[in-house]
Amino acid sequence: MSARNNILERIRKAHGRNGAAPTEAELLAVRAAIAERTRGPLPSLGRPQDPVAQFKRECDRLGTTHSEAQRFDDLPREVARYLEANSLEWKLVLWREFAGLRWGGVGIQFDDRAANGNDSTGLTSCFCAIAETGTLLLLGAPATPKATALLPETHIAVVRKSRIVDTMEDALALLRDEVGEPPRATWFVSGPSRTADIEQTMVIGAHGPYRAHVILIP
Repeated sequence: MSARNNILERIRKAHGRNGAAPTEAELLAVRAAIAERTRGPLPSLGRPQDPVAQFKRECDRLGTTHSEAQRFDDLPREVARYLEANSLEWKLVLWREFAGLRWGGVGIQFDDRAANGNDSTGLTSCFCAIAETGTLLLLGAPATPKATALLPETHIAVVRKSRIVDTMEDALALLRDEVGEPPRATWFVSGPSRTADIEQTMVIGAHGPYRAHVILIP
Protein backbone atom coordinates (compact mmCIF):
# COMPACT_ATOMS: atom_id res chain seq x y z
CA MET A 1 0.00 0.00 0.00
CA SER A 2 1.31 3.45 -0.90
CA ALA A 3 1.88 6.05 1.81
CA ARG A 4 -1.00 8.11 0.39
CA ASN A 5 -3.45 5.21 0.50
CA ASN A 6 -2.27 4.30 3.98
CA ILE A 7 -2.99 7.82 5.24
CA LEU A 8 -6.43 7.88 3.61
CA GLU A 9 -7.32 4.50 5.08
CA ARG A 10 -6.35 5.64 8.57
CA ILE A 11 -8.55 8.72 8.16
CA ARG A 12 -11.49 6.58 7.06
CA LYS A 13 -11.07 4.27 10.04
CA ALA A 14 -10.92 7.25 12.39
CA HIS A 15 -14.32 8.31 11.02
CA GLY A 16 -15.75 4.86 11.62
CA ARG A 17 -15.73 3.75 7.99
CA ASN A 18 -13.62 0.63 8.62
CA GLY A 19 -11.38 1.51 5.72
CA ALA A 20 -14.16 1.47 3.14
CA ALA A 21 -13.62 3.66 0.11
CA PRO A 22 -16.18 6.41 -0.57
CA THR A 23 -19.17 5.42 -2.64
CA GLU A 24 -19.86 6.94 -6.03
CA ALA A 25 -22.77 8.89 -4.53
CA GLU A 26 -20.49 10.38 -1.89
CA LEU A 27 -17.92 11.33 -4.52
CA LEU A 28 -20.63 13.02 -6.61
CA ALA A 29 -21.79 15.01 -3.56
CA VAL A 30 -18.25 16.22 -2.87
CA ARG A 31 -17.70 17.18 -6.51
CA ALA A 32 -20.99 19.08 -6.54
CA ALA A 33 -20.01 21.00 -3.39
CA ILE A 34 -16.66 21.93 -4.92
CA ALA A 35 -18.33 23.03 -8.17
CA GLU A 36 -20.65 25.38 -6.29
CA ARG A 37 -17.63 27.39 -5.09
CA THR A 38 -19.55 29.02 -2.30
CA ARG A 39 -17.86 32.21 -1.16
CA GLY A 40 -16.94 32.52 2.48
CA PRO A 41 -18.01 35.43 4.72
CA LEU A 42 -16.47 38.80 3.88
CA PRO A 43 -14.99 41.19 6.49
CA SER A 44 -17.59 43.22 8.36
CA LEU A 45 -15.76 46.44 7.50
CA GLY A 46 -17.11 46.23 3.95
CA ARG A 47 -15.40 46.91 0.67
CA PRO A 48 -12.96 49.81 0.25
CA GLN A 49 -14.42 52.89 -1.41
CA ASP A 50 -11.19 53.38 -3.36
CA PRO A 51 -9.37 50.05 -3.98
CA VAL A 52 -6.29 51.76 -5.44
CA ALA A 53 -5.87 54.02 -2.40
CA GLN A 54 -6.47 51.08 -0.05
CA PHE A 55 -3.89 49.01 -1.91
CA LYS A 56 -1.33 51.81 -1.53
CA ARG A 57 -2.01 52.08 2.20
CA GLU A 58 -1.48 48.36 2.65
CA CYS A 59 1.73 48.51 0.62
CA ASP A 60 2.98 51.22 2.98
CA ARG A 61 2.12 49.05 5.96
CA LEU A 62 3.96 46.05 4.50
CA GLY A 63 7.06 47.99 3.48
CA THR A 64 6.35 47.79 -0.25
CA THR A 65 7.28 51.05 -1.95
CA HIS A 66 5.19 52.22 -4.89
CA SER A 67 5.11 54.74 -7.71
CA GLU A 68 3.08 55.36 -10.86
CA ALA A 69 3.69 55.50 -14.60
CA GLN A 70 1.26 57.23 -16.92
CA ARG A 71 1.57 54.64 -19.71
CA PHE A 72 2.88 51.14 -20.25
CA ASP A 73 5.61 52.56 -22.51
CA ASP A 74 6.81 54.79 -19.65
CA LEU A 75 7.86 51.81 -17.53
CA PRO A 76 11.57 51.92 -18.49
CA ARG A 77 11.81 55.53 -17.33
CA GLU A 78 10.03 54.78 -14.06
CA VAL A 79 12.19 51.70 -13.40
CA ALA A 80 15.29 53.81 -14.09
CA ARG A 81 14.16 56.37 -11.51
CA TYR A 82 13.70 53.64 -8.93
CA LEU A 83 17.08 52.03 -9.61
CA GLU A 84 18.83 55.40 -9.39
CA ALA A 85 17.04 56.41 -6.18
CA ASN A 86 18.13 53.16 -4.50
CA SER A 87 21.67 53.08 -5.95
CA LEU A 88 20.96 49.78 -7.69
CA GLU A 89 22.66 48.31 -10.74
CA TRP A 90 20.98 49.35 -14.00
CA LYS A 91 20.44 45.78 -15.04
CA LEU A 92 17.49 43.43 -14.61
CA VAL A 93 15.76 40.25 -15.71
CA LEU A 94 12.14 40.52 -16.73
CA TRP A 95 9.07 38.68 -17.88
CA ARG A 96 8.59 38.42 -21.63
CA GLU A 97 5.73 40.93 -21.82
CA PHE A 98 8.20 43.73 -21.04
CA ALA A 99 10.97 42.67 -23.43
CA GLY A 100 9.75 44.92 -26.26
CA LEU A 101 10.02 48.17 -24.29
CA ARG A 102 12.85 50.64 -24.97
CA TRP A 103 15.17 49.75 -22.09
CA GLY A 104 18.27 50.79 -24.01
CA GLY A 105 16.86 54.28 -24.34
CA VAL A 106 17.23 54.82 -20.58
CA GLY A 107 20.47 52.85 -20.23
CA ILE A 108 19.10 49.69 -18.60
CA GLN A 109 20.48 46.28 -19.59
CA PHE A 110 17.90 43.49 -19.51
CA ASP A 111 17.52 39.77 -20.08
CA ASP A 112 14.30 37.99 -20.99
CA ARG A 113 14.84 34.79 -18.97
CA ALA A 114 14.37 33.28 -15.54
CA ALA A 115 16.51 34.82 -12.82
CA ASN A 116 19.59 33.11 -11.45
CA GLY A 117 21.78 33.70 -8.43
CA ASN A 118 23.69 36.51 -10.14
CA ASP A 119 20.64 38.69 -10.84
CA SER A 120 19.91 41.47 -8.37
CA THR A 121 16.62 42.85 -9.76
CA GLY A 122 13.61 41.12 -11.32
CA LEU A 123 10.67 42.78 -13.08
CA THR A 124 7.30 41.04 -13.29
CA SER A 125 3.64 41.84 -13.64
CA CYS A 126 0.93 40.05 -11.66
CA PHE A 127 -2.37 38.37 -12.36
CA CYS A 128 -4.11 40.78 -10.00
CA ALA A 129 -3.56 42.70 -6.77
CA ILE A 130 -5.63 42.69 -3.59
CA ALA A 131 -6.56 46.01 -1.99
CA GLU A 132 -7.52 44.47 1.36
CA THR A 133 -4.00 43.21 2.09
CA GLY A 134 -1.62 44.86 -0.41
CA THR A 135 -0.98 41.42 -1.88
CA LEU A 136 0.00 40.40 -5.40
CA LEU A 137 -1.21 37.18 -7.03
CA LEU A 138 1.25 35.80 -9.58
CA LEU A 139 0.95 32.84 -11.93
CA GLY A 140 3.94 30.92 -13.23
CA ALA A 141 4.36 29.85 -16.86
CA PRO A 142 7.25 29.55 -19.34
CA ALA A 143 6.94 33.27 -20.14
CA THR A 144 6.44 34.22 -16.46
CA PRO A 145 9.03 32.23 -14.47
CA LYS A 146 8.64 32.19 -10.71
CA ALA A 147 12.37 32.68 -10.11
CA THR A 148 12.27 36.21 -11.52
CA ALA A 149 9.97 37.29 -8.69
CA LEU A 150 11.53 35.29 -5.87
CA LEU A 151 15.27 34.96 -6.45
CA PRO A 152 16.65 38.51 -6.95
CA GLU A 153 17.18 40.79 -3.96
CA THR A 154 14.81 43.36 -5.49
CA HIS A 155 11.40 42.56 -6.96
CA ILE A 156 9.66 45.23 -9.06
CA ALA A 157 6.06 44.40 -9.93
CA VAL A 158 3.86 46.20 -12.44
CA VAL A 159 0.22 46.44 -11.33
CA ARG A 160 -2.56 47.60 -13.61
CA LYS A 161 -5.08 49.61 -11.59
CA SER A 162 -7.96 47.83 -13.31
CA ARG A 163 -6.60 44.54 -11.90
CA ILE A 164 -6.82 45.61 -8.25
CA VAL A 165 -9.66 43.71 -6.61
CA ASP A 166 -11.14 44.30 -3.17
CA THR A 167 -10.56 41.01 -1.35
CA MET A 168 -8.79 37.67 -1.47
CA GLU A 169 -12.14 36.07 -2.33
CA ASP A 170 -12.43 38.37 -5.35
CA ALA A 171 -8.94 37.40 -6.49
CA LEU A 172 -9.73 33.68 -6.29
CA ALA A 173 -13.03 34.17 -8.10
CA LEU A 174 -11.25 36.09 -10.87
CA LEU A 175 -8.69 33.31 -11.13
CA ARG A 176 -11.40 30.68 -11.52
CA ASP A 177 -13.33 32.77 -14.06
CA GLU A 178 -10.38 33.70 -16.28
CA VAL A 179 -7.99 30.78 -15.85
CA GLY A 180 -10.00 27.88 -14.48
CA GLU A 181 -7.53 25.36 -13.10
CA PRO A 182 -4.64 27.42 -11.64
CA PRO A 183 -1.11 26.63 -12.82
CA ARG A 184 1.27 24.66 -10.64
CA ALA A 185 3.15 27.83 -9.66
CA THR A 186 0.50 30.09 -8.12
CA TRP A 187 1.71 32.30 -5.30
CA PHE A 188 0.89 35.39 -3.27
CA VAL A 189 3.39 38.15 -2.45
CA SER A 190 2.76 40.52 0.45
CA GLY A 191 5.73 42.86 0.76
CA PRO A 192 9.40 41.96 1.13
CA SER A 193 10.22 38.47 2.35
CA ARG A 194 10.45 38.30 6.13
CA THR A 195 10.53 35.86 9.03
CA ALA A 196 10.72 35.96 12.81
CA ASP A 197 11.33 32.23 13.27
CA ILE A 198 14.63 32.67 15.12
CA GLU A 199 14.18 34.17 18.61
CA GLN A 200 11.21 36.22 17.30
CA THR A 201 13.64 38.62 15.63
CA MET A 202 12.35 40.02 12.36
CA VAL A 203 14.67 39.35 9.42
CA ILE A 204 13.92 40.88 6.02
CA GLY A 205 14.82 38.94 2.89
CA ALA A 206 15.13 35.56 4.56
CA HIS A 207 13.27 33.56 1.90
CA GLY A 208 13.16 35.94 -1.06
CA PRO A 209 13.56 39.61 -2.03
CA TYR A 210 14.20 42.05 0.80
CA ARG A 211 13.15 44.98 -1.37
CA ALA A 212 9.71 45.13 -3.06
CA HIS A 213 8.45 47.92 -5.29
CA VAL A 214 5.16 48.29 -7.19
CA ILE A 215 4.66 50.45 -10.27
CA LEU A 216 1.00 51.25 -10.88
CA ILE A 217 -0.16 51.89 -14.44
CA PRO A 218 -3.61 52.77 -15.83
